[in-house]
Amino acid sequence: MTVRDLAPPSAVNAGLLAVLIGFTSSAAIVFSAARAAGAGEAEVASWILALSLGMGVTCIGLSLRYRAPIVTAWSTPGAALLVTGLPGFTMREAIGAFLVSALLITLTGVTGWFGRIMDRVPVELASALLAGVLIQFGTGLFRSAGDDPLLVLTMFATYLLFRKILLRYAVLAALLVGVVVAALSGSFRPGLVQWSLAAPVFTAPSFSWQAVVSVALPLFVVTMASQNLPGVAVLRNDGYQVPVSPLITWTGAANLVLAPFGAFGLNLAAITAAICTGPQAHPDPRRRYLAAVWAGIFYLVVAVLGATITSLLSALPVVLVLAIAGIGLLGTIGSSLTTSLRGERWREAAVVTLLATASGVQLLGIGSAFWGLIAGLLTAAATGAFRAQPAD
Repeated sequence: MTVRDLAPPSAVNAGLLAVLIGFTSSAAIVFSAARAAGAGEAEVASWILALSLGMGVTCIGLSLRYRAPIVTAWSTPGAALLVTGLPGFTMREAIGAFLVSALLITLTGVTGWFGRIMDRVPVELASALLAGVLIQFGTGLFRSAGDDPLLVLTMFATYLLFRKILLRYAVLAALLVGVVVAALSGSFRPGLVQWSLAAPVFTAPSFSWQAVVSVALPLFVVTMASQNLPGVAVLRNDGYQVPVSPLITWTGAANLVLAPFGAFGLNLAAITAAICTGPQAHPDPRRRYLAAVWAGIFYLVVAVLGATITSLLSALPVVLVLAIAGIGLLGTIGSSLTTSLRGERWREAAVVTLLATASGVQLLGIGSAFWGLIAGLLTAAATGAFRAQPAD
């Protein structure tokens, strides 16, 4: 077997592109989530290392096992949820919540509960929950414009331009232009960037019912409904009939092992997976698994450089981080709103879920994501949405 057989240019390019897009569009959100948990520089680097290691190992292992382009990712919606849900909890409680969520994901894979559990939570309400969590990032994009209008408006204009001509590179282009503008204005501090290797930082978990209800359960629901569900759909759409339960089991198990080091959520990828499952990855569908393998290799490189990436994010101005997070989540916010409001049957319950979640209300030490879902389910029951009705 030749080098070209093992590393077809199209597959290597697809794998690299999947990692670049996945990382640049949401690394800032992961960084913010770690900060919300009270993480210092070393802990943030450990989070990046643990997540990237988990993605690298599962991409390579599952793709080789099933000879299918199985791409995994961290839970971007989960990270966004943590930004709002973790303040008030200690790092040890956060790690405990990550372990509970990972255990639930693993159990759904081992027992085959995935389909049955997802049937209990209407996808419209799960999407409304996600939209409520993410909406602050969308509004944050425009709120940050008041602090540095030139930087934010230039980034947004770049995103819109590339969205028309090279959609796949739109977020990356906005980030690069933002870095250039920040450097020219003096708000980018490259002197803070330190070239060093990441080291794992173990945090002993602590468990509290408030953290489980406020963080672990919403993280589990969002990861399963907003990441694993569309991740399976992407594979099915491109003709890969891979057994779902083992995929969920292995990603959950990897998450469980790496949670004490900061891996809050590992799951099947959706958007970046589509880069590796389509014809652009390889003309032969049977060889496209190599694109996912190469994505895994690139993720392992990112894992090693986690400390450098963390220092780079620290050197960037806060406005840029907020702007790129908002830009990177525009598509997810739009698709979540579309799904949540698509049918009249669940629409009112979805609106209640969205508003209650976006409100940021805290009751009994429990965050708004939980109360948003409860409010939505109660509204659905009151409006008769759970009763069998003809399809919308």
